[in-house]
Amino acid sequence: MIKNLLNLFFPKVCEACSNVLSDNELVICTNCRHQLPITNFHFDHIEAVKKVLYGRVKLENATALLHFSKKGMVQQLLHNLKYKGHKQISGFFGKWLGAELSNIEGYKTINVVVPVPLYRTKLRKRGYNQVADFAKEIAKCLDAEYNDSVLIKTRATRTKVFEGRLSRWNDDGAVFGIAENTSLRGKHILLVDDIITTGATVEACATELLKIDNIKLSLATMAIAD
Repeated sequence: MIKNLLNLFFPKVCEACSNVLSDNELVICTNCRHQLPITNFHFDHIEAVKKVLYGRVKLENATALLHFSKKGMVQQLLHNLKYKGHKQISGFFGKWLGAELSNIEGYKTINVVVPVPLYRTKLRKRGYNQVADFAKEIAKCLDAEYNDSVLIKTRATRTKVFEGRLSRWNDDGAVFGIAENTSLRGKHILLVDDIITTGATVEACATELLKIDNIKLSLATMAIAD
């Protein structure tokens, strides 16, 4: 009764098109979901994400759920997630990608899922890390540990506007560190982020994580810039 009243006066809308969601729809309507530019990298063994980091970081596996293009639907979704407080998008994508990765051999050996961190002042201002729920849901699907304490951001970086193929969701020049390097020794770590463009942020994070003895590193992101 109360739920019906809430839906009547405060209907849930699609994060992509703002149309009212039906009872069986969550976060994104069926029509928009069918229009999302899915990569299928992990199903089709396409190494587009690895190529972004070729010669810079050794990855066991790497994938992205969606293609990102300027002014496209994915841009709208990530904007709502990062700047409008719509945290539910993060978990939605995490459940989606996590369910797919759980059926792929290369991801079944992952022990720990680590999100790219925010600097403490940005985290305090925003109130959440937009990648956290994405990482948590993937960890659940892979029966892996979620760890958001080992990797830290040591200084703030400025958010960028679009510059050609670069997007403002990439913190180029970011500085990261590791809080400790013992609990993850010998583990297969999945690093997760919202979007990969130049790969600078992921490279910086991976460089720190690879200082931990005898680890394997994989990568998963919500999107990859075209």
